[in-house]
Amino acid sequence: MSALPAKDPWPTTLRTPRLLLRPAEARDVDAFTRLWTDPEVRRFLGGPVAEQKLALYQQHFAGRPYVFSVTTRDGAVVVGSVSVEADSRFDGRREVSYGFLPEHWGRGYGCEAVAVVVGWALEAVPSHDPSVIAVTQEANVRSRRLLESLGMRPVDRFVEFDAPQVMYSAGPSWSAPAGDDSPAGAVEGEGTAGGGPVGR
Repeated sequence: MSALPAKDPWPTTLRTPRLLLRPAEARDVDAFTRLWTDPEVRRFLGGPVAEQKLALYQQHFAGRPYVFSVTTRDGAVVVGSVSVEADSRFDGRREVSYGFLPEHWGRGYGCEAVAVVVGWALEAVPSHDPSVIAVTQEANVRSRRLLESLGMRPVDRFVEFDAPQVMYSAGPSWSAPAGDDSPAGAVEGEGTAGGGPVGR
């Protein structure tokens, strides 16, 4: 079991060389609405969120634990979101989910943001399991490449939502790749098939 942190790990703000990750706020609703409704972002997540569910998403995303808005370092532009489900449907393991707006793909933001959140979750979010997982559709090559570039290993394959899925894992000995840039060959993913406000 992971050691309990000395204090509640949330809210927190994380920084990378180019990004600021802060708790999602109501003012981010336009960016999150795009993450929920953009056909490219939602391509491997079952399509855009249904209109009847959208209002609930918009009302409840801000202030949820472990939901980060990913912004440029000056905080001016929301480029995506990364979240951690502390007690996921996968035997209660910590699950990371993410999504980025298409105009920001290809810049390595996904690698940078997901890496810092995985490292933080392993250290700060208590769990009975020593790993952090991410789940993506087998067909989502960009998302799989992102996770593999971070050193996360495929540990399971299964069918969910009528599509083959791949589960990746980072264990307690995991460390982020060295360097400030996106690892060679990595490109932005459209998000995972996991839970969280950018998932299902």
